[in-house]
Amino acid sequence: MLELLTPKEMAEADRLTIEAGISGATLMENAGRATARAIRARFRPAKTLVLAGPGNNGGDGYVVARLLAQAGWPVTVAATAAPKKGTDAAMAAALWHGPTARFGPRTAGRAALVIDAVYGAGLSRDVDGVTADTLRAARRIVAIDVPTGLDGETGQVRGYAPQAALTVTFFRRKPGHLLEPGRSLCGEIVLADIGTPPKLLTRLKPACFANAPGLWTLRAAAATDQKYARGTVTICGGAMPGAARLAALAARHGGAGLTAIAVPTLEDGGPADHFVATEPGTILLLDPLAALLQDDRRQVWVCGPGLGVDRAARTLATLLTARRTIVADADALTACAGRPEALRGAAVLTPHTGEFTRVFGPITGSKLAAARAAARTTGAVVVLKGADTVIAAPDGRAAINENAPPWLATAGSGDVLAGLVAAQLAQQLPPFEAAAAAVWIHGKTGQLAGQGLVAEDLCGHIAQASKEGWVGRAAPPKPLVSTKGFVI
Repeated sequence: MLELLTPKEMAEADRLTIEAGISGATLMENAGRATARAIRARFRPAKTLVLAGPGNNGGDGYVVARLLAQAGWPVTVAATAAPKKGTDAAMAAALWHGPTARFGPRTAGRAALVIDAVYGAGLSRDVDGVTADTLRAARRIVAIDVPTGLDGETGQVRGYAPQAALTVTFFRRKPGHLLEPGRSLCGEIVLADIGTPPKLLTRLKPACFANAPGLWTLRAAAATDQKYARGTVTICGGAMPGAARLAALAARHGGAGLTAIAVPTLEDGGPADHFVATEPGTILLLDPLAALLQDDRRQVWVCGPGLGVDRAARTLATLLTARRTIVADADALTACAGRPEALRGAAVLTPHTGEFTRVFGPITGSKLAAARAAARTTGAVVVLKGADTVIAAPDGRAAINENAPPWLATAGSGDVLAGLVAAQLAQQLPPFEAAAAAVWIHGKTGQLAGQGLVAEDLCGHIAQASKEGWVGRAAPPKPLVSTKGFVI
């Protein structure tokens, strides 16, 4: 269930499903029945208004209206326009024999529950005028597919989109269900199986996924392991030692066999004595960078946290020339402001929005598209951080993370993430999988640490979060449909 389908891909899935022998009318009936079931499981019967558009989304709404009315709910339908004759939506509308009302704000304002079946995820124009005013007047909304006005591909609002208490979608979620502000506007999201054969995914070849165990697999420890087999991570230390220490501690807890901080020497003007309190088990390296690079075992490096912009620029250039596996973060990104080409050769970039904008320019529109473009430009996996962190690979694959609690937004949290990414790289995960796994583990540590955490709290929960990354690959939920494609 990790695949995320764009509206175009979902439309193709519907077409292929119908081609395989399950009619559009059956899909619509199943969608409406799954939505009605989700509503009845969460709400008591109340004065309900179904806002129906002229397309398939509206057709789903007519099915919901009929099924709720059959269950004894007081239901009225208000349509923007009649469905086109001969369509599945028209057939669903013909089966509705209950009351109808004028589509408008006054009608919506009088209902206790409004079912938003106006437009689905593939909306191609902004929502405004009477449609926006009507949705704005609703007190509580259940959305079918997405709240009207929400772009299912980008998560952005087209004109106006309402806040839904519940959104019911079908077969697979869309990127807009996970990208902000879409994720927040959807409220609770229920994913229902309506009979679309999962084997169709092999023909659709989706390239975007929800980030979770199963998309990646953590390295299993072997009985014959020794520390160098589990990989080494070296953190470039600078004037702010706390950042490097957090990254190093995260790398150690994340599974790296040996972690060290390369401390700037006094000859370089660096305060080596600031690192004397570094935790036992983290090695301090006082040799010049050029000498450290003579050791071929030191392949994975974290460059940027607490390093200082000037030092980061010099260090990054040296590491790139040495063809090391580099996690570039913080000052290493700022050092490349306006010069994304300077990051070519790095393995993973971990910018927050500000750092991303400094390097690549403003994000306009889709966060997912921006991260993918940056990955293509640099040849690196880009981790564009935030509540909806996007992990994008140069080959077009992308994952959207959804398990991070808001209290992860605290100083030093990004340093922990950089260390976690490096630990997975050191254990031979490919860059995309390493970044995705680290982002998920990072979010899980935030959940385990709880509200009010500080960055230092996270590392103590990495082992448990990693364990849950293994056991979290449970069987998918039971389907809501029979093998014949009918809802049971």
